[in-house]
Amino acid sequence: MNALAPTETAPTEAAPTETAPEAAAEAPLEGFRIGVTSHRRSRDLIEALERRGAEVLHAPALKIAPVNEDISLIEDTKAIIAAKPDLCIATTAYGMRRWCEAADASGIGEQLLETLGACRMFVRGPKARGAVRAAGLADVGISSDETTATLVDMLLAEGVRGKTVAVQLHGYTDVRQLERLRMSGATVLTVTPYRWVKPDGADRLPRLIEAACSGNLDVLTFTSAPAVDAMWSTAHEMGLYKQLVESLKTTVTTAVVGPVTAQPLLDAGITPLVPERFRMGALIRLVCEHLALNHVRRLDTRSGNVELRGRSLRIDGEAVEIAPAPLLLLRALLGAGGAVLSRESLSELLELRGSVHALDMTVSRLRSSLPDGKLVETVVKRGYRIRV
Repeated sequence: MNALAPTETAPTEAAPTETAPEAAAEAPLEGFRIGVTSHRRSRDLIEALERRGAEVLHAPALKIAPVNEDISLIEDTKAIIAAKPDLCIATTAYGMRRWCEAADASGIGEQLLETLGACRMFVRGPKARGAVRAAGLADVGISSDETTATLVDMLLAEGVRGKTVAVQLHGYTDVRQLERLRMSGATVLTVTPYRWVKPDGADRLPRLIEAACSGNLDVLTFTSAPAVDAMWSTAHEMGLYKQLVESLKTTVTTAVVGPVTAQPLLDAGITPLVPERFRMGALIRLVCEHLALNHVRRLDTRSGNVELRGRSLRIDGEAVEIAPAPLLLLRALLGAGGAVLSRESLSELLELRGSVHALDMTVSRLRSSLPDGKLVETVVKRGYRIRV
């Protein structure tokens, strides 16, 4: 799991060509519904999204088990102390702090620090380095891209044959990297300061999956790879795995905090948003930029200035309430920018199976919801368009 911090800078993207209204600038996520799957520090992420105007659906996919329930953590720590490793890899700040705290609570904290102080420490990123140094230890190498694979490359380059390597895991075991060390002749010992277990409120994750599959979600965020795996497992149990993957490929944007978290999505053929700096603040800014560039529709029409942001419709700055099906129809018409959309294409979009009557009813509901029903114009024998 990647460490999170709210201060780093997001990657730069092109600004929108239109000037957003002042209200949109203050609440860039107004009208958008965003799913949050994290457990640890989820409140920070949720509050940051809500401050920007988003509606948040929170469904923690996994939570971290309490230390007092994790007997294996102390047993693994004692094994590492006894082995006196030559090298040690620290992957996360949270894991390093939790490891030291658990050892202190068990009366072996000084022994652990003495053992780690005698070996060469390698860290996966700046946050892990900070935790190592806060414990009074020193590191001799850091990954250039905050990945375990790069750290293992460094160790293999200097040689590990005949050496003992201790690895602090981070809740998602990268088996391939451990195997690379073993195949190169190292004895590998691992410790997992935190384990993932199912959270309370087990019905929330299925509801989030249903929202994604039904198109009632704009963005789905992940801050750990195990959370992605837990969602896949739950979707399989619900019989919705294929539908969920298809939704995440097409209608729902996924956003992750870093490449480790991204991997289970990439393995499923889904390309998530990944900030250049693997931090929560950068993730939030990237989501805001992506939605502003790709999911905000603005059009000057004869009925006024129309702006559609997710599920929030404003005409000349005034909010307009509109039901989901008419809203989907309006989004398509706005996206066409005044061009005609055929009845056939609109029926397919609404999954009406060619029902002329159902399409006419949806158009009628849309018009009745608008301050000026003439905004949606019928083009005889062709279809419908926005009157610009």
